[in-house]
Amino acid sequence: MLIFWIICALFVLLALWFVLPPFLQPSEPEKNDEPRAANLLVYQDQYHELEADLKNGLIAQEQYQQEKDELERRLLDDVNSKSTDAPAPSPSGRKFGYGIAAAIPIAAVALYFVVGTPKALSPSAIASQMPGPAAQQGDMRSQQQVEANVAKLADRLKQNPNDAEGWRMLGRSYMILNRFEEAANAYQRASVLNDKDAGIWADYAEALAMANDRQLAGKPTEALDRALQLDPKNHKALDLAGSAAYQAGNYQKAIDYWQRLLKALPPGSEELQTISGQIAKAQELGGGKGTR
Repeated sequence: MLIFWIICALFVLLALWFVLPPFLQPSEPEKNDEPRAANLLVYQDQYHELEADLKNGLIAQEQYQQEKDELERRLLDDVNSKSTDAPAPSPSGRKFGYGIAAAIPIAAVALYFVVGTPKALSPSAIASQMPGPAAQQGDMRSQQQVEANVAKLADRLKQNPNDAEGWRMLGRSYMILNRFEEAANAYQRASVLNDKDAGIWADYAEALAMANDRQLAGKPTEALDRALQLDPKNHKALDLAGSAAYQAGNYQKAIDYWQRLLKALPPGSEELQTISGQIAKAQELGGGKGTR
């Protein structure tokens, strides 16, 4: 979480670097800041894509950390690379510039808490920030706010039904609200628009299973097969495929899926311990067959 706020601060500093110079300098021909603005958008896109790849199991934690460190290093280099010998600012320009300098961080923080990230849709995440005595009332307000935001997203998708990432976000939001059938429908729309994304197919399988009392047989398994065809190393797909085989009583197949997942997990991680426990239970039920 601390890293997130550091990155936000860096983005604000970079934004100030674009905005302030015209107001802190005497009147002169404007400099071309388009390359810097384009770089900022690239940094933002790369960071969001990196977070999505980690969440969807497309990259391991170690690779994620390396790429994130490199992204932060390049961002810092861009912020620190500034031109010299700038003329002294005029008093009026300085005052106006100071006003903008104060307004941008405030506006950025306000915007974050309005639109936020997909994770900010979690009622528990919002409620955890509320004071203890008012927690229950905060939960109610949070739930209403989440539902209102989800409704706005659904309305926006009616105007732009070809937004695959929007349907995916809507599916995640419905999952948080335990509205599993609606989540499955949203993921189904996303899978039609982007049928080459293994993560969408894995999410679709999970939503279908949750809408059917956690049963993975049938359509959920078909969606998982599609996900693993696209990406044989997708973490969620391997985990759910193992669970599907386990539910079907095919313990050896479940062990095979989970062992493939086990090789991709960081040593000592909580998920590794969980999967190891599932393998042990499948081996026990399967008569001790399979190896770790």
